[in-house]
Amino acid sequence: MPSSQGEKRTMQSIYRQFGIIVLGLLIFAAQASSQKVQSPEGDTPDNAGPLATDLSPALTPKAIANVMRKVGDWELSRARPDFSQDWTFAALYRGFLAAAKSLPDEQYKDAMVDVGKKFDWKLGPRMTEADDQAIGYMYLSLYRQHHDAKMLEATKSEFDHVMPMPNVCTETCPAGSDQDTPVWWWADSFFMAPPVWAELSSVTGRKAYLDHMDHDWWVTSKLLYDPEEHLYTRDASYLDQHEANGKKVFWSRGNGWVIAGLALVLQEMPQDYPSRPRYLEQFRQMAFRLASIQGEDGLWRPGLLNASAYPLPEVSGSSFFVYALAWGINHRILDRAIYLPVVQKGWAGLVSHIYADGRLGCIQPIGPAPGAFKPQSSYVYGVGAFLMAGSELRSLAQSDRP
Repeated sequence: MPSSQGEKRTMQSIYRQFGIIVLGLLIFAAQASSQKVQSPEGDTPDNAGPLATDLSPALTPKAIANVMRKVGDWELSRARPDFSQDWTFAALYRGFLAAAKSLPDEQYKDAMVDVGKKFDWKLGPRMTEADDQAIGYMYLSLYRQHHDAKMLEATKSEFDHVMPMPNVCTETCPAGSDQDTPVWWWADSFFMAPPVWAELSSVTGRKAYLDHMDHDWWVTSKLLYDPEEHLYTRDASYLDQHEANGKKVFWSRGNGWVIAGLALVLQEMPQDYPSRPRYLEQFRQMAFRLASIQGEDGLWRPGLLNASAYPLPEVSGSSFFVYALAWGINHRILDRAIYLPVVQKGWAGLVSHIYADGRLGCIQPIGPAPGAFKPQSSYVYGVGAFLMAGSELRSLAQSDRP
């Protein structure tokens, strides 16, 4: 026990200070637990503020440019510190490249050059993984503009090493012989890797890269493409899975990855390439099916064949659909009279999910299948798809074709 009044006061002061520290720690812990930690790819805040009221969904070059800049500027300022070689950002980079050319806007291209320099123009660490090859598309696109060999060397060298390797899955995938084992065993991979192989073939004039891509595309297509529904299953584990209404599970973004990948591959593929008609047929089949199940709000739900089970539209998959359909019109692959109303309605739906600060919402977080999310959910790959869609629509709007 304290032996004097002075000692008592000292102990009381210590207890008070200790209590203040403990209270402060409790308050800090409570605040930390209530806050949403933003991942590099995106986030879902509790409150994203009001939706934008200063944007028009009109298909005019000026209106589209205003929309693209609002979303692009917001994403660039937010995501730039976290730029990586990951597939999530590789999808965003394609959007920035498209926007840089379409608007045009040098800040987006300069940011992409900075990314390349940061990673010394190298792909991701897993040599045979489609997700880690995806960033190569941006490198090759910049090489075409600057003709700097450094932008090309790493991708070319790595693909030269991969090309003679036997087909061996990097993760669990359906069993089969080396010749028929799908390296690209999930639908998303069709956006990540094949366009890079096709672009490298176009840049170098070496057909072998395209032939390699062509073989692996149709191995996976045979496994995952439904010839009756004209849609892709995300991977083999979903082949026998069904929605609550009994329909097969066809994921919006999974099919978005595929049809956008088809457009990118066709863009690089020579007109006389032997199997080009097969790609065109699949592209047209998917486009027709997707147009037939477009929602009244212009967008598509996460589960394509059970829309009523999903209260919110999914903006990343919908953006890829709008991009691909607009690309098909621009390249005279799809009938303008039939598909222009689809992309007009789709673009209006996408614009309605932009917030006042430029956040693009209703993007499903990373996942392999239809799922739940909130209206304010925003992720970089969805923004990349959106900027790609806007760029194709600006081209469409600027066209004087009937």
